[in-house]
Amino acid sequence: MLIGPRSPGSPPRSRRSRRLPELVSAFAVCWACGDATPRLDYEILTTFPHDTAAYTQGLLFHGGHLFESAGRYGVSNVRKVDVRTGRVVASVAVDSMYFAEGLALVGSELIQLTWKEGLAFVYDVETLEPIREHRYEGEGWGLCYDGASLYMSDGSSTLQVRDPASFEVTAEIPVKEAGRDLSLLNELECVGDLIYANVFQSNRILRIDKRSGEVVGDIDGFQLTLVAGAPRDPAAVLNGIAYIPETGVLLLTGKLWPKVLAVRLAERVP
Repeated sequence: MLIGPRSPGSPPRSRRSRRLPELVSAFAVCWACGDATPRLDYEILTTFPHDTAAYTQGLLFHGGHLFESAGRYGVSNVRKVDVRTGRVVASVAVDSMYFAEGLALVGSELIQLTWKEGLAFVYDVETLEPIREHRYEGEGWGLCYDGASLYMSDGSSTLQVRDPASFEVTAEIPVKEAGRDLSLLNELECVGDLIYANVFQSNRILRIDKRSGEVVGDIDGFQLTLVAGAPRDPAAVLNGIAYIPETGVLLLTGKLWPKVLAVRLAERVP
């Protein structure tokens, strides 16, 4: 397992410190949540290095490694990363005409979205060799797989449910918080009956009931930005959620961040 049991906490050091604490006390910092949304406490267990050139669009954990989709025109790629060191083990560049987005693992294949180009690339997870492509309508933002279906965001308040083989839309799920539509859903992570979603240009991570589309929990990630030493760049927003089922730990990062944070929720995720 990547993350072991908890150990006693220690107070965080200054953001300017060259070494971040290995353990930070639990935080309950969700003052920006919707009035009816449960606030999810969390504990930062440790941090790992992250490539500050990676404009993180999709993140997942598999076989002891992180797999990451990095975006922006001209520098987009899909990569396999050593979690502990942040070293890129393997990488495949995406043609400069495409802006890479969300990433999901289906069996032995990675599926990578593109932003406005309506094309999803499929790779072999072991070799990162391109296999085939899927075409779709509209924008591509986030993507995750629950073992049966793909869930895709496009920046709106609706999640698309897609067939993993054909990539056809089989259903749509309106996402609501306290009865109100909630848009700008970005990177996604499927965890049991839940979907965790970044909200673009915010520090919020939502916990969504994938059956009803209701937001049932909210993580305020402001403290994550401080502990990670996120750069003062408007583009360097929180984005990237990977789940380790063996430990119930979430690996979280942002675009251009220098750190990946291992986080455990006070209420264990399924």
